[in-house]
Amino acid sequence: MNLETVWREEDGRRLASTVWRAGPGHRMISSAMLGGGIGPARWVLNAQVPGAYARTDPVAHLSELAAARGLEGPGVGMLTAASVARTVRRDDEGVSVSATVGLRVPTWAASPAGTPDPELAPLEGDGTHARTPGTINIVVAVPIPMSDAALVNAVVTATEAKTQALLEAGFPCTGTASDAICVAATTRGEQEVFAGPRSTWGSRIARAVHAAVRAGALDYAARLEAGG
Repeated sequence: MNLETVWREEDGRRLASTVWRAGPGHRMISSAMLGGGIGPARWVLNAQVPGAYARTDPVAHLSELAAARGLEGPGVGMLTAASVARTVRRDDEGVSVSATVGLRVPTWAASPAGTPDPELAPLEGDGTHARTPGTINIVVAVPIPMSDAALVNAVVTATEAKTQALLEAGFPCTGTASDAICVAATTRGEQEVFAGPRSTWGSRIARAVHAAVRAGALDYAARLEAGG
């Protein structure tokens, strides 16, 4: 995964994004707002936005950011308030992972009904703005083709590895309320039909995601302690 870090000025802030120009010959599964689902994709954009994110059209915003970088054709776009400049990269026997880890409001997936999320509430005094949680965005690249079922299985495996990493790093949570993921597979060759954590490629995905998220979570915790 040849990841490029780019910068832009927006609302008086200098913000980073990462761009992966994967090119043709890839199928991706993603939960992202732009390019989510399963299908062919040529690029992945992970863009940082301010914590007080004012726009109500994130898909259009991502499309604008992609066009500004010359990204054409189908692709995947994600937003986060986490520091994209601190993206963590990890590899494991052919699997490449990048992760941005922000844990301003750690969240349990199964919270009691009606539990408020302070990070999603409007900013005090201005109901037109909403905070963007310090999202965990994960991009996984595997050098083999995968069936639809294997791609779904890879998302489950990566999510389980993410949660394991967070718990080990001292965060009692399953993630944040807005985490996103993208798994990219090539299209040439015989399809892999399994991606569970004990399968060949699933175990590699799990180890790489675990290593990236754990490192990112520990870095986030260290910055919190240092007041950064």
